[in-house]
Amino acid sequence: MILVFGVSVMRRREFITLIGGAAAAWSANARAQQQAERMRRIGVLSAAAKDDQFLQQRLDAFRQGLEKLGWSEDHNIRIDYRFATADGIRPLAKEVVRLEPDVILAHSTPVAAALQQETRAIPIVFLEVSDPIGSGFITSLARPGGNLTGLLLNEEGIPGKWLTMLKEFEPTLVRAALIGNPKTTPYDYFLRGAVAAARSLAIEVVPSRVENSADVERVIESLARLPNGGVITPPDSTIGRNRDLIISLVSKHRLPAVYSERFAVLTGGLMSYSADRVEGFRQAASYVDRILRGAKPVDLPAQTPIKYETVINLKTAKALGIAFPPTLLARADEVIE
Repeated sequence: MILVFGVSVMRRREFITLIGGAAAAWSANARAQQQAERMRRIGVLSAAAKDDQFLQQRLDAFRQGLEKLGWSEDHNIRIDYRFATADGIRPLAKEVVRLEPDVILAHSTPVAAALQQETRAIPIVFLEVSDPIGSGFITSLARPGGNLTGLLLNEEGIPGKWLTMLKEFEPTLVRAALIGNPKTTPYDYFLRGAVAAARSLAIEVVPSRVENSADVERVIESLARLPNGGVITPPDSTIGRNRDLIISLVSKHRLPAVYSERFAVLTGGLMSYSADRVEGFRQAASYVDRILRGAKPVDLPAQTPIKYETVINLKTAKALGIAFPPTLLARADEVIE
């Protein structure tokens, strides 16, 4: 009886051990599955207006890019969107950081700067930033060096391209206003590039710093008082918010203008040369995907634009009474008639 009892006790102990081990294994597997399926959080902060239809096109491309990589809203990711004016960026940057997202998408230079001041821990993917090294976001393109990486919008030589297009369109052009807000774009970065290129084109670059619509109107009215002038605009949220005003004023004064976004040409602007912004948002999704899967920004090189596009508006040119030169027309990626 003692032997039987001893065997029974041993079997009971083995059974309890077996059950305990199975339960532990099930618990570990359950935790692993919950970890794998947990909702990931993405913060998006943009300096563009929420109702800007062209921004919404870019955000659609970002979401589509994520979906192709296996991430969809309300399934395995949550995206918190915030849209700020120039004065409202800092408070919203603090708010986004307080949400403790897994990664933040920073749209524009001032947004990336504000977020960098708020966190050195949360990974940040910037886009539509033109001078990330000069702005202090990264130490080099190959090795960003901190918690930021992403996609450049323009390189320093781009203003030379804008001026060349202006001169080709209007050979008598002798001056060009570079209109932008130093608070919302790396204005000096573009000014250096414009001045360097202007010498060989016999163009005087007129620095035209603005902060609001009243400044924009004053600058263009002043330029229009002199003959043979034109306008170039760097990528800038202030310019974006005053896009329609600028197009209206340069049309009123019959001034040729080159824009840094195709969206301006779609709404009546003359011509643009810029990186494909929609494609940039789609590419940003791959950075976010890699970070959500464990990559660190320091190991993800920042990327210069892959594709630039020239867009021209024949209808606007006809209103100015000037035909597009055949060479410029032949280089256009998109023609609006």
